[in-house]
Order: sequence, then structure tokens, then C-alpha cells
Amino acid sequence: MGKIQTVLGAIDPEELGLTLVHEHIMCDFIGASKVSKDRYDPDEVFRVMLPYLLEIRQLDVRGFVDCTPMYLGRDVEVLARLAKATGIHILTNTGLYKEPFLPSYAWRCSVDRLARMWTAEIKEGIEGMPIRAGFIKIAVNPGPLIPMQQKIVRTAARTCLATGATIACHTANGVAALEVLDVLDEEDVLADNLIVVHSDAEQDQGYHFETARRGAWVEYDGLKETTAEKTIGLIKNMVEKGYEDRLLLSQDAGWYNVGQEKGGKIRGYAYLVEEFLPLMRKAGFNQELIHKVLVENPARAFQLK
Repeated sequence: MGKIQTVLGAIDPEELGLTLVHEHIMCDFIGASKVSKDRYDPDEVFRVMLPYLLEIRQLDVRGFVDCTPMYLGRDVEVLARLAKATGIHILTNTGLYKEPFLPSYAWRCSVDRLARMWTAEIKEGIEGMPIRAGFIKIAVNPGPLIPMQQKIVRTAARTCLATGATIACHTANGVAALEVLDVLDEEDVLADNLIVVHSDAEQDQGYHFETARRGAWVEYDGLKETTAEKTIGLIKNMVEKGYEDRLLLSQDAGWYNVGQEKGGKIRGYAYLVEEFLPLMRKAGFNQELIHKVLVENPARAFQLK
């Protein structure tokens, strides 16, 4: 059984506990060429975001996967401070997003060169610190993959082979999800190393079923009050097809928005546990299924294989 790499070190999978698998502490959408740690005060980010994490810690959330990639506001020192202050197991990532959040070197460097850089962040640490990435975060646009996105997916695949780290791919489109799986197959990466992020944005659930059938993780992470009924239906259909072992659930909530006063309007992380779980029980989902989706599946998905 592989370890799970948090910002404070490796833990056994059974230590992870109830986990929010796709959330954000901070984001900066100014673009890769302008993003900088000079654009925000890390102490303010810590003060603003701490209460939201303490709130979910009181709700027995133990794991928190921060999906903000580099050049989009990733600050692993802030994440480590928050992890220490809350006792929550926080994971950060390596990898790159998509245009316009790609640095210029992403076009110049080869796949293998990029993969070595990402591998170092998992095996050695990030930005000269001992804080290591625990998974790989990438992104593709809807529809067929353009050459640059194929390059990023291949980089993720080779990083996965070198480290055993899971790939979380911002996808939100069935055609793109299946093409990502095809590229991973070409690179000899097993499908269970892929989390198809924002699967609930794809309206044709047939793609969800096919993704799960091929062995990848289907992540419904757009959960909020206005999408609760839809999400209940999606989960029911996945369970009826026998794909509960491939299902992940989260909210894509947060976050401190760099450039806005005190981070702007923050959407907290408590809705899933505080309000959606009672809706799941009311809809007939038993505790065994809830435990599988929120505890067992995240522990399996984020192990370094």
C-alpha cells in the first residue's frame, strides 16, 4: 500500500479520513507572465482562510486536496502553515494548467524535460523547500486535444510513471476525457491513475460511465446548493451502474482571490458535510456508500502507487 504525500509529509492512507478532493485555498488569474508572490500578503491569506478550514475540521474533515497549480496561485508555504494550524492533511500538486496560465518555457521544453521538473517536485520538494507535491494537476480544453495539451498530458503520464502520483485533469468534457485516457494508454499509464475533474460539467452521463468502465476516477466537484439535486441524480446513476468504486465528490470551493480586497467573496467548504450528506441519506444512500465515496475512494485515489 502506497503512502499519501501531504505538505507536512507522507501519511498512511487510513490516516487521511473524510476528504474534500477538489478545493482551493488561493487562486490568481492574472496569467503566468504576471503571477508573483509579491501580489499578495501570505499572512493575510492565512488569516482569511484559516476559519474556513477550522470550520470543516470541526465537521470531522481530515483531508483537503488543494488543486491550485503553479502559475495560478499555488503557495505551498501558506498551505503548510494552514495544515499545522488546523491538523488537516493538505495535499498540493505539481503540473501545469492551460493557456493563458502556461509559462513560456512550457512550449520550449521537451516532454521529458518537463517531466523531470515535475518529478523533482514530488520526490525532492518545491521551490527549494522540503514540501513535496502529492499529485499532478493539469488541464485541457473541451473537445479534441490540441498539440500543446497532448504534450502536457504526456508529461503528466511520464511523471506518473516516475513517481506513482495520480493525475487530476481539469477536463469538463467527455471527448477530452476519453482522449486523455487514450494518450495515457499510449504512455503505458493505467487508467486508475487519472481523475477526470469536473466530470459533472459533461451533460452526457454516458461519458461518465465510459470513463469509469475504463478504470479512471469520475469526480463530481461542482457541488453546491443549486446543483445538489443534479448531483444526487448523477450519483444514483453511477451506483446503479456499479461504479461507486470510481466516484469522487467535492465542491471546487474557496478561495482567496489575489487582486481582490481580502480575497473577495469566499465560498466556504462546509456545505458538502453539513447539508449535502443529509440529502444523500434522505435520498436513500447508506452510510457504507457515503464512507466509500468520501473516505475510502480518496485514500485509494491519492496513494503514490
